[in-house]
Amino acid sequence: MEAVHEFLNNEKDKGPFSVTIITGNSTVLQDRIFKEVLEPSPFTFFIPSWNLGQIIVEYMKL
Repeated sequence: MEAVHEFLNNEKDKGPFSVTIITGNSTVLQDRIFKEVLEPSPFTFFIPSWNLGQIIVEYMKL
């Protein structure tokens, strides 16, 4: 989780981005990423219906 958190924060410092996190079919991993990294952050995120094994994370500073 620390690596995901660190990567997203480094990208945020560079400016707007869209990144795909590959989780495979692990709902446990997805839940941990949601609860520990994404929910308390300024990022928007979703699991696309065409590939349930990934999370798309986006950041845009307004």
